[in-house]
Amino acid sequence: MPALPTGTGPRRRAVLAAALAPLAAAGCSGGEEPRPPAPGQQPAAEDALIMVIRHAEKPYAGDTGWDEDGEDDPGSLAGRGWRRAEELPRLFPPAKRSSLPRPAAVFAAGGKAPAPARCRQTVKALATALRIPVRAEFAVGAEPALAHALLAGPMPALVCWEHTGIPRLVRALGADRVLGLPAAWPDRYDLVWQFTRRGGQWSFRELPQQLLSGDA
Repeated sequence: MPALPTGTGPRRRAVLAAALAPLAAAGCSGGEEPRPPAPGQQPAAEDALIMVIRHAEKPYAGDTGWDEDGEDDPGSLAGRGWRRAEELPRLFPPAKRSSLPRPAAVFAAGGKAPAPARCRQTVKALATALRIPVRAEFAVGAEPALAHALLAGPMPALVCWEHTGIPRLVRALGADRVLGLPAAWPDRYDLVWQFTRRGGQWSFRELPQQLLSGDA
């Protein structure tokens, strides 16, 4: 810092004010970063767009799916589920030819139970096409932490989750009272639930995927 002029005149007071202005703007914090929200506290109600899907088809009773290596695995997707996963990138084309926006973040259930494995398998091809990683650090049951990460992260965001946990996620987002929202995820694999927050208010719409023959 350049030497400050001596004396008590107006020029000295003006120079001192200019020199101290950056410290005042920083709150004399000494470079301290803003504190993150406390655990369980949601970020401020900024605009958000979150899309939720169920994992793709699982094996029927008495059947088996297969894992990424082609090995039989009842905890993995069935053949139709793998076909849906392969077609999922078509829902989010590069050009604006879809009513759904391309995700800037992709989340899938984590853990070792069958449903999380299917969730990660469902969005793997999509994440590869988008050139972004799949975030799978949240297990089914940790919906409040997932909701916090979603609202604090880039938008739009896509979540692939186990269907029984989706209502808990919606409640954690604070979007459980929007008009038209079903009480539970229906017995279907071909839907997208889209939640949009504008001015602190959530809206909801349900969209069909229409990726495979037989989809509604």
